[in-house]
Amino acid sequence: MRVDEFDYYLPPELIAQEPVEPRDRCRLMVLRRHDGTIEHREFKDIVDYLRAGDVLVLNNTRVIRARLSGRRKDTGGKLEILLLREIGDDQWEVLVKPGRRARVGSFVSVGDGTLDGEILDKTATGGRRIRFTSHSGEDVGEVLRRCGMVPLPPYIKKEVKDEESYQTIYAELEGSVAAPTAGLHFTRELLDDIEALGVKVVKITLHVGIGTFRPIKVANVEEHTMHEECYEVPPEAAGVINEARSAGGRVVAVGTTSVRTLETVADPSGRIHPGHGWTNIFIYPGYNFKAVDALVTNFHLPKSTLIMLVAAFCGKENIMRAYKIAVDERYRFFSFGDAMLII
Repeated sequence: MRVDEFDYYLPPELIAQEPVEPRDRCRLMVLRRHDGTIEHREFKDIVDYLRAGDVLVLNNTRVIRARLSGRRKDTGGKLEILLLREIGDDQWEVLVKPGRRARVGSFVSVGDGTLDGEILDKTATGGRRIRFTSHSGEDVGEVLRRCGMVPLPPYIKKEVKDEESYQTIYAELEGSVAAPTAGLHFTRELLDDIEALGVKVVKITLHVGIGTFRPIKVANVEEHTMHEECYEVPPEAAGVINEARSAGGRVVAVGTTSVRTLETVADPSGRIHPGHGWTNIFIYPGYNFKAVDALVTNFHLPKSTLIMLVAAFCGKENIMRAYKIAVDERYRFFSFGDAMLII
């Protein structure tokens, strides 16, 4: 299967540069995967498609302030550092731009100058491993939070004044370098309305990693390897999901991150097993879903692993036709864009 099969034309002006307010007033395309029919609604109307006994699965990860400005200690040259994941002992896996200046053994000064970093080695994916040291005696993690900025996707060119607009209202556990953007559309009032229907709401975690930013560089889909991401499914959440499915309820996953987590921990019968670990599951057409019955998602980049996942869920013909309709109907795309419900 070729990556080019998941390409589509998107006018640049349809890339959303800021979120809709209130969050739940964005547009919602409802796609019925079994016959391809489409309805156009507002996101708050999602309550019309949920029913008592369903379970809504949210990813409660929180985006860290992962983008740092730095300078080389020897030359003063500017560097941009993106924190990817903490390894331990004040060491992080990072991306450095420009990479050619980040030589192993060199030192960088970060943020307000109270933090130095030693570049220890290169990673297999082209990043660096760096050890930070605080001169002030302040905790390294606290300095990074103070000096860092929330990393927005490169296609958002407009300055975002409120960093919370790029966090879900239920974001709790820090660890992501990008938001699980399907969840950005929920308000507290909407979640209350959903629970009032008799829908259970549970939270799992998948910390979104660098794979979100990286394009597929191979021609054939099957040759692509996903970057590992850390997940956790609490026993309470697994129990609620399994009970709902046993009683005939649907599992409604909010976002591709929730899908990937659930499909990682599901056995062949669809039963969810609690636990935590790392997943590099890659879902594309031909995949047999075990645990997910409906999906809330955004409109994704052409030729991305995310559009491949939704194509696997509802059929490639259905999704490519739906994207063409979305362009024709002037939907807003990507992180701050409109939403899709696939049922």
